[in-house]
Amino acid sequence: MTRTNGIGGASVWVALSTTLSLVAGVPVAFAKGPAGASFDMAAETAPAPAACPSGVGEGASCLSGKDSAGALYMIVMPRQWNGDLVVHAHGGPFLGAPTVKRVTEDVERWTIMPRLGYAFATSSYRQGGVAVTAAAEDNERLRRLFIDKVAKPRHVYLHGQSWGASVAAKGAELFADGEPYDAVLLTSGVLGGGTRSYDFRLDLRVVYQYLCHNHPLPSEPQYPLNIGLPADSPLKQPDLAKRVDDCLGLNKPAAERTPEQASKIKTIVDVIHIPERSIQSHLNWATWHFQDIAQKRTGGASPFGNVGAVYAGSSDDAALNAGVLRYTADAKAVATLSADADLGGKIPVPVLTVHAIHDPTAMVELQESFGRTMAAAGRGDALVQTFTGDKDHSYLSDPTYAALMDALTTWATQGKKPTPESIAAGCEKAREKLGQTCRFEPKYQVKAIETRVPKRDRP
Repeated sequence: MTRTNGIGGASVWVALSTTLSLVAGVPVAFAKGPAGASFDMAAETAPAPAACPSGVGEGASCLSGKDSAGALYMIVMPRQWNGDLVVHAHGGPFLGAPTVKRVTEDVERWTIMPRLGYAFATSSYRQGGVAVTAAAEDNERLRRLFIDKVAKPRHVYLHGQSWGASVAAKGAELFADGEPYDAVLLTSGVLGGGTRSYDFRLDLRVVYQYLCHNHPLPSEPQYPLNIGLPADSPLKQPDLAKRVDDCLGLNKPAAERTPEQASKIKTIVDVIHIPERSIQSHLNWATWHFQDIAQKRTGGASPFGNVGAVYAGSSDDAALNAGVLRYTADAKAVATLSADADLGGKIPVPVLTVHAIHDPTAMVELQESFGRTMAAAGRGDALVQTFTGDKDHSYLSDPTYAALMDALTTWATQGKKPTPESIAAGCEKAREKLGQTCRFEPKYQVKAIETRVPKRDRP
């Protein structure tokens, strides 16, 4: 898809910058997406000039606004725009109402995009919580708003980070008509589908409770752990952190923990296959995000179960498997979450991914699951997956993303499909200018998700 540069009702952009010579474009009128989604650009107001967050590049201009669905957004226009747009799908998901802080932080984290010359647009989404399809619709609305109110890009690239990678993949599937996106970049992605990506967090809840007996406490009302929390629970994150510290001593240096605490930590790390440093965060997600799913998305029932899962790696696996609480996923809840958050793989444009092998938040084996999904949809040849030796999740390095974007745009515009080796070489070239690190491992072969998360019975 190639577009001519132009303005679509974009007097705001003209006022902000005279560095580009843009001709009038055609506004996007009323259009409908899937599942009842509608995009009436007449209902959208033009974004207003805004102060740019730090690091976006000298001479860059920023716009911000609130769309008709209630999502906040920010757009960065670099001083020397290359004519292309990156629509960013942020991770999380964050709970609560949309905030300006959310979009500002996204711009600050991904300044590499405008510094490379791309216009960059990011949405807070209209709501917090685990709502994948709604978030994908919000990104599509932002893409259309940019074209109608700001400028007509030559190419549009969809970028999803972490949970936002599932949002981006879902959006690329849903809004495939006319191929509005030229290519997709998915980084550190939670790409196993909503009904499977979080199995290990239920496993963490039941193993933690088996070891610690304090979430919930024996004196508190008992509830199914697979719902996260009851709707009326007063528990807050500091409360849970205190309970975890009481049981595991996570906030203490290893030398100050009791032998019992050290043993329990080892059991969790060896059975759940997550690093010690991410135990608390995953427990938080398995508490409040599971609550969001059960209470707000699936009618009070849980789509997660662990019947049939066999846990291994403890000092006494027989006792562990006999002692952990067991739950059956509710079939209707599974169907509801699947319709919203599972992926079909029918993405009609090139897809490039990167994932740190030692990612502490989104396990790298989720990429194996996504590869199977794309292949099953007949789109395996449209996917190139890359891996790095990093131990981080939120951001790897500037030259990593510069190499990925260069490879992706070349693939989309010239038909030259990259390889992990060519992208690794591109990173080293980008590092000469940008500094920082390149840790691509082109020979790495990702293992099946079942090697890390035990299989279980499913409705």
